Amino acid sequence: MHKTRTKICGLTRAQDIDAAVKAGADAIGLVFYPPSPRAVTPEQARRLAARVPAFVSVVGLFVNPEKQEVLHTLEQVPLDLLQFHGDENPDFCASFGRRWIKAVRVRAAGDIETAFRGYQGASGLLVDAWSPDKFGGTGERFNWNLIPAQRPVPLILAGGLASDNVARAVAQVRPWAVDVSGGVESSKGIKDSSRMTDFISEVHRVDTTD
Repeated sequence: MHKTRTKICGLTRAQDIDAAVKAGADAIGLVFYPPSPRAVTPEQARRLAARVPAFVSVVGLFVNPEKQEVLHTLEQVPLDLLQFHGDENPDFCASFGRRWIKAVRVRAAGDIETAFRGYQGASGLLVDAWSPDKFGGTGERFNWNLIPAQRPVPLILAGGLASDNVARAVAQVRPWAVDVSGGVESSKGIKDSSRMTDFISEVHRVDTTD
């Protein structure tokens, strides 16, 4: 039986970290992109990361950062994985000596295959909805039929997921992991503990019945 991993992204409060861990999240995401309503500073992130227990990964999300910005964050925050959501090239993503994920905003057929070829060194390829003015966090889903069956890199499904559709998403796509942010919030950057619990329960339900 395949276990679908779950990442809760865009956490900003200590109580939300605790609730995500209690709900069974495999990873939590901290956003280092100032325009985002879910952004945290390295100092805030360091305090949040300190609450995360062993065997739960801490992922840092960046959008077209300067290299020094990432290095400065890594000096302060014990990140397990880096997640790049902008137009970063593979060499840049790999230059920090950390495992990394590359996000691709899916607009048309072939976008995912192109990303698989270009980012073969990634630990995961996160597929999200395309937006002309947002680097993720749109709350919109895309056409899952555009996702290829052949996946040389583990596929992480994002974009418009919530407890009412994630079971269907897992059953159809069979991703390595799912990534949720807005779908488990009461307001932007404020997570809802019951929604996180329901979301992860739905993921596990599909795994159990597989």
